[in-house]
Amino acid sequence: MLMYILKRLALMVPTLIGVVTLTFVVTQFVPGGPVEQIMTQLRHGARPGGEGGAGGGGYHGSQGVDPQQMEQIKKQFGFDKPPLTRYFAMLEDYATFDLGQSYYHHQSVWGVIRSKLPVSITLGLWTVILTYLVSVPLGIAKAVRNGSRFDTVTSVAVLAGYAIPGFVFGVLLLMLFGGGTLWQVFPMRGLTSDDFDDLSAIGKVLDYLWHIVLPVTAAVVGNFAVVTILTKNTFLEEIGRQYVLTAKAKGVPQRDVLFRHVLRNAAIPLLTGLPAAFVGAFLNGNLLIETLFSLDGMGQLSYDSVIRRDYPVVLGSLFLFTLIGLLTKLIADVCYVLVDPRIQFNRTGR
Repeated sequence: MLMYILKRLALMVPTLIGVVTLTFVVTQFVPGGPVEQIMTQLRHGARPGGEGGAGGGGYHGSQGVDPQQMEQIKKQFGFDKPPLTRYFAMLEDYATFDLGQSYYHHQSVWGVIRSKLPVSITLGLWTVILTYLVSVPLGIAKAVRNGSRFDTVTSVAVLAGYAIPGFVFGVLLLMLFGGGTLWQVFPMRGLTSDDFDDLSAIGKVLDYLWHIVLPVTAAVVGNFAVVTILTKNTFLEEIGRQYVLTAKAKGVPQRDVLFRHVLRNAAIPLLTGLPAAFVGAFLNGNLLIETLFSLDGMGQLSYDSVIRRDYPVVLGSLFLFTLIGLLTKLIADVCYVLVDPRIQFNRTGR
């Protein structure tokens, strides 16, 4: 196992370099870069680097901009150097986990990402917790009652939730409970109230939970189907195996058969997929839900960075999330062995 882990860690290096290299090359050919957008703002009298950094009005070349000023702008963003020089300097910085400085946020990429993570972690953490708390018991119940009316009704319910986009369900929740049409039960935006700092400890917890009800509900409903059906099918497959039939023939109670024998084997794909599900839930971000509920998280940051051509944030966040994704996949593989010691990677040729 140790050799397998070391081999996987070594393979992460070329994978990271490949992802960053491909993205860097693509950014060199994307029109309307940060230099062009700043020059557009100068021609239109906008403040460079402000919130209007998306470059409204389009790029029309460098006409009307002092050449000396244009060179200063290029130097400010580092575009006065050849692409290869900038590329190798970037790799050198990434080797020490220095992700650079954002063009528009006037702080390090690490600082920008850290400021957005609380929102994404909130949505991701609660989404994964609620998904597993609801879907695993529901999937077990569906497997035990396979083919019954309960199985049919719950299948229709979770598949309906899967079919409805999260942002559409979010709009419906706002109309019903956010004061849009009927009841003003929950707040429409933000993770906390304006007077959050003045509240007591219990008041802060209640205020936080009060604010996350609608966005978390909108984000989690579509996730029930996958885990529920996976749990059901896994349990059905294990229930039909010979060792289960033998245990039943010996008179072992059904509850003991399910939770002492079936659960250990059926839980393997669920437990090993948990790290990836958690990381994916809060790193991917949900732009539409964040926008709908006025939450400033990773989804909004990713969108704004691409639109503004904030290349350090685009490249730095991609590097960081790729690294986390690779480590998560490695953790999932290790979980296979921890859950089922019969699995040996060196024997399977992995």
